[in-house]
Amino acid sequence: MTRRSIGIIVNGVTGRMGYRQHLVRSLLAIREQGGVPLADGTTLWPHPVLVGRNATKLREIAERHGLDDWTTDLTGALAREDVEIYFDAQVTQQREKAIRAALEAGKHVYTEKPLAEETGGALDLARAARAAGVRTGVVQDKLFLPGLRKLKRLIDGGFFGRILSVRGEFGYWVFEGDWQPAQRPSWNYRSEDGGGIVVDMFPHWQYVLEELFGRVRSVSCVTATHVPERVDEAGRTYRATADDAAYGIFELDGGAIAQLNSSWCVRVHREELVEFQVDGTEGSAVAGLRTCRTQHRAVTPKPVWNPDLPVTEDFRAQWTEVPDNDDFDNGFKVQWEAFLRHVADGEPFRWDFLAGARGVQLAELGLRSAREGRRLEVPELEL
Repeated sequence: MTRRSIGIIVNGVTGRMGYRQHLVRSLLAIREQGGVPLADGTTLWPHPVLVGRNATKLREIAERHGLDDWTTDLTGALAREDVEIYFDAQVTQQREKAIRAALEAGKHVYTEKPLAEETGGALDLARAARAAGVRTGVVQDKLFLPGLRKLKRLIDGGFFGRILSVRGEFGYWVFEGDWQPAQRPSWNYRSEDGGGIVVDMFPHWQYVLEELFGRVRSVSCVTATHVPERVDEAGRTYRATADDAAYGIFELDGGAIAQLNSSWCVRVHREELVEFQVDGTEGSAVAGLRTCRTQHRAVTPKPVWNPDLPVTEDFRAQWTEVPDNDDFDNGFKVQWEAFLRHVADGEPFRWDFLAGARGVQLAELGLRSAREGRRLEVPELEL
């Protein structure tokens, strides 16, 4: 079997997501399985080129995994003829400039979301990519999670009848950093550094809602900075200027209403860190990262409200778990394999820069809705 190597710049590999999900659990995992089989029988072999600003950290990561191709010189890496793909996992403020340089160098580009800080910038990148004739992709990992894939299976099978509503809860308590270290970086809580839960999560909600339930027609959002002071990685107290919670209502094509709460100031009383409840005329489902449970119309109990008596029903026991019926791999890895086949074989890949721009647009409109205190329409985007 012929093996073809493909050079991939991984910029931002020293960060949590770039290292854990994209290098270790995706690209290196693909190498461990022998590569990506292509239609002509060739196996595509990812060759990561680690890029970042900290040479010490890059060297440590490379040595840990038996890699030897790393550099702090992005311009030099982009000039290499053996590199075909540029991947970006940097902080958002650094992303647009680096992607533009990659496009000018003629590289295919795959990137973490959000694609850019503003919708206009995201559309400019999409137009530049089209002009350059390269292939593009934006990470939309939630679509590949086992729980949401089971939910999609139910939707495609007509389980719900007419979908009425979607209710989502995401979040957990992020420690302030004083008496326990915070489990998220401090820049997430400074708007001047590109932080904020709307910028982080609304691009996710955009593609989840559109892919599963319908295009988002309008958004109404309330944001909050519930914890005004936090302590950074060096032990310094700083003022939190970014939103750490967002409460959104989204109207969808077809009439369904989605209510999604996102918060880093909530203690978890759910089975998973994110859960979506979907209610339809024929049945309901609750999906998390891995599990999905259903309750069909024919077996729906008839609760009666009586505050004078204790509840005797175990409501959660009345739901049925959806079987796997498939092998579910890491969602980031699955999308990486799809993008690599898109580049090498031309297989369809709909999560391109225009799709990424729609996520930026929803975040931008969500923040504007919160500022202005009103519901906003979501217009179609065109290149």
